[in-house]
Amino acid sequence: MHASSRTGDIDSSLADETRVAPWTAMVVIVLAQIMMIFNISTLQVSMDAIAGSLGTAATTIGTVIVTYALVVAALILPGARIAQLIGSRRVFRTAVGLFGISMIVMAASLDVTLMIVAQILAGMAAAALVPTLVVLVADNYRGQQQAQALGWLGAAPAMGIVLAFLLAGSLTSWVGWRAMFGLLAALALALLKFSDKLSAERRPSPVDIDWMGAALAGVGVVLISLGTSNLASWGTLLARPDAPFVLLDLSPAPLLVLIGVFLLQAFISWSRRRRDQGADTLVALEVVSGTSERAALLSIFIVSAIASAITFLIPLYIQVVQGHGSFETALSVIPFSVASFIAAVMVVRLQNYLSPAHIGRYSFLLVTVGLALLGATIRNDWSHSMVIFGMAVAGFGEGALVTLLFNVLVTASPRELAADVGSVRGVSNNLATAVGTALATALIIGLLDRSVHYELVHNASLPDRVTAQVDLDNIAFVSNDRLQQVLADTAATPEQVAEAVRINTDARLLALKATFFALAGCALLAFFPAGALPGYIRAPAATAPA
Repeated sequence: MHASSRTGDIDSSLADETRVAPWTAMVVIVLAQIMMIFNISTLQVSMDAIAGSLGTAATTIGTVIVTYALVVAALILPGARIAQLIGSRRVFRTAVGLFGISMIVMAASLDVTLMIVAQILAGMAAAALVPTLVVLVADNYRGQQQAQALGWLGAAPAMGIVLAFLLAGSLTSWVGWRAMFGLLAALALALLKFSDKLSAERRPSPVDIDWMGAALAGVGVVLISLGTSNLASWGTLLARPDAPFVLLDLSPAPLLVLIGVFLLQAFISWSRRRRDQGADTLVALEVVSGTSERAALLSIFIVSAIASAITFLIPLYIQVVQGHGSFETALSVIPFSVASFIAAVMVVRLQNYLSPAHIGRYSFLLVTVGLALLGATIRNDWSHSMVIFGMAVAGFGEGALVTLLFNVLVTASPRELAADVGSVRGVSNNLATAVGTALATALIIGLLDRSVHYELVHNASLPDRVTAQVDLDNIAFVSNDRLQQVLADTAATPEQVAEAVRINTDARLLALKATFFALAGCALLAFFPAGALPGYIRAPAATAPA
C-alpha cells in the first residue's frame, strides 16, 4: 500500500512536470515586463527631445530614470510580501492599473517635477509587479516549460529595448515623445482586460510583514541611490557648492553610500535574528544562502549596472555628440539589444554543454571586449561599423548573463520561494540600474569638467573675460549648437567661439572613451567572482532519469 501510494505520488509529480500549459499566460506576463522596459527606454531614447521640450539639460533625464529605479529597489521587498497577502493575480491587476495612471501623468507632464512624480507612481507599481511576474511563471508552468518561460522573461528586457527604441524613436521624431507614454497607458488597459488568462493558483496567505526590515532595507537602498546619483553635483570626495551640507569639507555623497551599505548589513542581521526566532522575514535568506547564489546575485548587480550605463551613454552620445534624432538613436542601440535578446534565449540550450560558471566567465569576457572596442573606436565622426560590432559583442555577453543568472537563482530555490527570488533579483537589478546610470553620469561629467578646466588654464586663446561670462568649467554635457548659443550672448569673438567648441568636442569624446574603458574594467573584474557559479552541466531532458 505504501509502495503503491509512493509510486502514485511520483507519477503525479512527473505528470505535473511534463504537462504542457498554453502560452497565453506567458504572453501577458512578457507584455507586462516589456511595458516596464518601455517606460525607461522611452526616456533614454527621447532624452534630448524631452529635455528640449521641458527646457532642461539632457543629463537631467538621468535623474528621472534614477528616481524610478530608486523607488522600485526601495519598495520591492515589502511589495513581494503584500502580494503574498492578497494574491498574485490581484496584485498584477492593481499594479498594472497604477502603472497605467503613471503613464497618463507622464504624457501630461509639463516639467521635470511632474515627471518625477509619475516615475514614483510607476516605481511603486513595478515594485509589486517584478516579484509577482516570477510567481506567475511558477504558477503557470512546470519543468522544462518553466525553464523556457524563465528564459523568455529574462529575454523580455532586451526585446523591450529593441521595440521601445524603434517605436519610441519613430513616434518622438514624427509625433512627439508624449505619444509613447499614451500608448503605454493603453497597453496597461489591455493587460487588465486579459489578466484573467493568468492562473489564480497562488492564493492569498497570512504573513507577518517585517516593517522594521522594510525600513532598514528601503532607507539603505534610497541612501545608496541618492549618494551615487549625486556624486557629480555634490562631489566624489570633497564637497562642491551644490552639496546640501558639508562635513569637514567632505562631500555628503560617499557618506550616504556608506550609511546605506551599513543599513543593508543591519537588515541582513535583523532578518537572521527574526528567522532564528521563528518569525516571518521580509525575504527568505535561503535564496542567497549558498556561494553560487551569492555569486549569481553579485553578477546580476554588475551586469545590470553596466547595461544601464551603456543604454544611457549611447543615446547621450548619438543625440548630443552626433546631433541625431530619436529614430537614429533607436537604430544605433538595436545591435546591443538584438544581440542581448538572441543570447538570452539561446543560452538555455548552451547549459547542456557548459556549466554556468564557464558561461558566466566567458560572457563577462565578451562584455569586456565589447566595451573596450567601444572605447577604442568611438570618434566624433561616428565610426559606424566597429561601434556597432562592439555593441553587439557587449550585448551578446549581457544577454547570456541575464538569463543564466536568473535561472541559477530560480532553480536553486523551491517553488514557494519564487516571490523571494523575484524580489531579491529585482532589488539587485533596479539598484544596479540607479547606480550604473548615476556612476556613468558622475564619471562622464567629472572627466568632462577636468578636461575643460585643464584647457581653460593652459589655453591662451580664451581670455579670462570670456570664460568668466559663461563659466565654461561648469557646463554640462551639451551639444556644440547649444554651446554656440550660450557664447553668442558673450563678448567672445568668432575665433574664440570656435576654440571653445573645439574644447567641448575634444573633452566630450575623451570623457566618453574613458567611461567605456572604465566599464570594461568593471566587467573584467567580475570574471573570477563568476567562477563561483554552479559547476555542473545540466543533463539534456532526453537523458533525465525516469
